[in-house]
Amino acid sequence: MPISIPDKVEVTIKDSIVYLKGPKGELSQQVDTRIKVNIEDGEIHFVRQSESKDEKALHGLYRSLVNNMVVGVTEGYTKTLELIGVGYRATNQGQLLELTLGLAHPIYMMLPPEIKVETKMERNKAPLIILESADKQLLGMVCAKIKSFRKPEPYKGKGIKFVGEYIRRKSGKVAAAK
Repeated sequence: MPISIPDKVEVTIKDSIVYLKGPKGELSQQVDTRIKVNIEDGEIHFVRQSESKDEKALHGLYRSLVNNMVVGVTEGYTKTLELIGVGYRATNQGQLLELTLGLAHPIYMMLPPEIKVETKMERNKAPLIILESADKQLLGMVCAKIKSFRKPEPYKGKGIKFVGEYIRRKSGKVAAAK
């Protein structure tokens, strides 16, 4: 499947590296030499040299990665994390994210400059961390790192989770039958 190039996006291919420049930022991706990348009629085409299983896998992988890049530089990606727990707080000063997660000390995390961060704390609602970026891979890695500080636990549901994420709950200790 070819990837159509939107009007505001510039695509250049040099030495099997795909460069994309759009309104939300610039991204690049190294492509395996077994996969050829061509630009024809405003579309990006990927061509594999043979029908081997490895090359089919690489073909789909790089097509998906470049498609994510095109969406990233045009629309961008947004992830929202929710902190569930008594006394859990999140604040930011620029790219420095400060998390208070019921530990003896706050956690400070410096975010990459490619990611925009915003924190919301409203009364009687869980604090939110809103992350935006053009790079889907980097955004996912940063979200995973933030979630790793306090994974949602199945008994009370406390921890850091995505908004809308379902946490399977366990009943806990059940009274012993006599």
